[in-house]
Amino acid sequence: MPFSDFLAALKDNPYFGAGFGLVGVGTALALARKSAQLGMVAFRRHYMITLEVPSKDKSYHWLLSWISHHAKSTQHLSVETSYLQHESGRISTKFDFVPSPGNHFIWYRNKWIRIERNREKQMIDLHTGTPWESVTFTAIGTNRDIFFNILQEARELALRQQEGKTIMYTAMGTEWRPFGFPRRRRPLTSVVLEEGISDKIVQDVKGFIDNPKWYSDRGIPYRRGYLLYGPPGCGKSSFITALAGELEYSICLMSLSDNSLSDDRLNHLLSVAPQQSIILLEDVDAAFVSRDLAKENPTAYQGFGRLTFSGLLNALDGVASTEARIVFMTTNHIDR
Repeated sequence: MPFSDFLAALKDNPYFGAGFGLVGVGTALALARKSAQLGMVAFRRHYMITLEVPSKDKSYHWLLSWISHHAKSTQHLSVETSYLQHESGRISTKFDFVPSPGNHFIWYRNKWIRIERNREKQMIDLHTGTPWESVTFTAIGTNRDIFFNILQEARELALRQQEGKTIMYTAMGTEWRPFGFPRRRRPLTSVVLEEGISDKIVQDVKGFIDNPKWYSDRGIPYRRGYLLYGPPGCGKSSFITALAGELEYSICLMSLSDNSLSDDRLNHLLSVAPQQSIILLEDVDAAFVSRDLAKENPTAYQGFGRLTFSGLLNALDGVASTEARIVFMTTNHIDR
């Protein structure tokens, strides 16, 4: 007997009041709703794929730019305002629109993709003070290649925007964050040094990059360090910037005089530095205070960094030091 006929028969039965018929219909609707929910859960589990990317992942901002590029018809946007100061001193304002928190749908390679951007208002990143965010991609099917293609396209789009430029990073807490806008690569010929110094360093660095096997065959740690010295304004930092452009490397800026920098934090930052980057430690002579001076007048030197000289040496060339790393240090006073 069909279910509808069964309900009609129950309603006509004298032993059951009208109340039973209403309760029976309500129960049937509740069961149908529950079945639909379970069916949707089973469908999502077996016939849909999901990719979640937290805001701490390096590809998060790549994906936001990729979504903005593909979801041009979306009406729900957030704005990111940035300032750019030109060499002439003129300041221009740039507005970037990115999808706002919520749901967005895009048509990509003959498939609808649901994109959900979440922002946790009660959870913040302790290093930056920004709310914790994530973006989730959902598509019908079981082939993961669609997400791999999206990540590849997002990466290539980001690289095109940075092509021909040098990216600066600065230490924020326990991680590296891009600092300012990518700069146009500076040619080595624009930095005037004593004859032969520039060529000698460039050849040495390129030889180091091209011969990792030479180090591994001999059991030598694969890392390289340089100390550039000279009076202020002689071109130390300018040369490092030009060298990074020549090598197509980024630059990681770190101040050793930061009072929040400890031995453990320095070691961690050096171990998680972006690949293909030069780590720049400027004015290393001013990073430490003599123990005798600190004992004589502790109040005058209060607030100086907790980094120790032995901690710096261990981070640069200790047992736990990372490999495939290039470090440049600068000083105005080589005797110190």
